[in-house]
This record gives sequence, structure tokens and C-alpha cells, in this order.
Amino acid sequence: MVVATFDSALSATVTSRSPLVYEEGPDPAEDRPAHVRAGSGIAWVGSRLAIVSDDSLFVSLVSPDASRVTALALPRGPGGLRLFDDGRGNKQEKLDLESCCVFEDDGAPCLLAFGSGSTRARERIVRVRFPPEGAPEVRVIDARAFYEALRSRADFSGSELNVEGVALSGEDLRLFQRGNGESRGGSLPVNATATVSFPELAAFLAGEANPPALRDVTPYDLGTLSGTRLTFTDGATAPRGGALYLASAEASPDTYRDGPVAGSVVGVLGEDGVARQTVLRDGSGAPFPEKAEGLVLVPGDPTAAFVVVDADDPGRPSLLCEVRLAGPWF
Repeated sequence: MVVATFDSALSATVTSRSPLVYEEGPDPAEDRPAHVRAGSGIAWVGSRLAIVSDDSLFVSLVSPDASRVTALALPRGPGGLRLFDDGRGNKQEKLDLESCCVFEDDGAPCLLAFGSGSTRARERIVRVRFPPEGAPEVRVIDARAFYEALRSRADFSGSELNVEGVALSGEDLRLFQRGNGESRGGSLPVNATATVSFPELAAFLAGEANPPALRDVTPYDLGTLSGTRLTFTDGATAPRGGALYLASAEASPDTYRDGPVAGSVVGVLGEDGVARQTVLRDGSGAPFPEKAEGLVLVPGDPTAAFVVVDADDPGRPSLLCEVRLAGPWF
């Protein structure tokens, strides 16, 4: 068990926040809302940010200044719908896309968006390739065998599997398990990371191989914030090895239901195995009172990052936040 420490030499400050509203507006025929709902993962696709959501079948493409927000529709879900929530009574059918990464595929960026695996409906991975010309190429892949392999490792999955973050570094993909589940059958929820071979995962998604084996499974104690247990909500590639992570203090009863949020932290996992973190704060120095769900660094500037916020409210746009990192992060 790695115990994360709060490092007073680190700081993470939100310097701007922008509501993510689609420039196309809503479209009932496409089942598209007016804004990005439940932003949960973020990655660079060329000069734009790609944001995936846990309750809608759209990839949002966003300019870094948030002045342009467009929607890429994914294949429709049950009933021809693309939006899923308690109000519609179809929350159980959502893909729950919680994390994403981008890699190069034959000269074009390719986005992988991962379902959380917290239910059988959420054991799918969306693959979107952005060719130099023409429309994006989208596939929704049934990855049940991969998620079953993750769930079979109780040291990683704990009482309830809930993959909330991925960080791609070379040929290694690090997975972040969020330990916000309910205790079951004597098993406790676990915050953990594990690594898989990315080439082996790509071969599995192409139907050419079995799912990759997990290695380097590591559990974490992230501590608490305002008395609420911190759990992973994303991971991101860091320079010179290691990884960044987000964790939020959410009093959720299990992986299916949301709860009150006390705030979030940003942390770093060093190659030495040490985990250091700091509270995410607003410009006044107060804790930023939102659930930070997606994190990515700005290329060429390791002191700058973008964070996407999930409001857990379908009527509120997700926020894109610029964050300044200060101190000896790396």
C-alpha cells in the first residue's frame, strides 16, 4: 500500500473556467444537448482537446480557449438515444466513458475512450480515428474479456471495478481504479493502479489476441479531504516518467450513484513509487468545490494543465478549467 502525502511545496490553482456550450446548439433529432454533459476524460487530438462524457454518446472537440466546442456523435444507444440519466430512466444503459488516451495510428491521431467496467453495459471501448481527410472513423468495441480480466484481479478491482483513468507512456498503459465502491462479501473498495502492454491491448481490440495481463498492481491510500475519502478520478502522462492523477472527495455510496463533493486534489506518482498531492484551489486560495474528472498537461509546458469538471447535473454545462502547477512536481 502506497500512502499519498500532502506536499506543501506543491500547488494547483484554477486560473480560468469556461462552460462548454456547443456552437451548434441542441438538436433533438440527434439527441444532442446544448452543452457538454458530465465531462469525464480529456486528451489532445492535434491542436484540440477531446472530451468524453460518462452519460452521453458524444465526443466533444474543444479549442484550448473554449471558444469553439463541437460535438462528434457516436453510434446511438438503445432506443436510438445518446443521452442517459435518471430522469429518462435509462442510466443503466450508458457506456460510462470515464477516461481516454490518444495514440498515433498510421499517421493519424486515434482516441480510445474506456468504459468504467462498473456494470456489464460499461465494458466497451470506443475507438475514434481522425484521418487527415474525411470523417472520423468510429468503432464501439465489446471489451468484456478485458474487463473480466481486470475484475478477476481483486487486488486491483477490490469490491467493485471502476476504471476512471488511463495514462499512456510509450508501450505502457497505466489504469487507475477508483475505490468508491460498496463493500461486498468481505471485499473493500480499492484505489489502485496497474499497467498493461498497450500493443497487446491494441491487438486485443483488433480481435487478434487475448486481453493483456495486468502487472505492477499497486494499491493507494489517498487520505481524506474535509473528512471524505479521496478516490482516483483520472490519470495523465507526466514528463520524465511517472504519472499525474486527480482524486475527488465524493461521498458516493457505490460506483453507480453520485454523492456530495468536498473538493479534489491533483497528485503525482513518481518512478520511485512515492505519491504526493495537493488540494486543487481557486484563485482566492479556497478549495475548488467541484468534482474534477479529467486531466491533461499542456504540451511543452509542464506547469500548465487543463481539467474538466463533471457537475453531476445534466442541466449544467461541464467546465473546462485552466490550472497552473507550481512547485517541484517532476
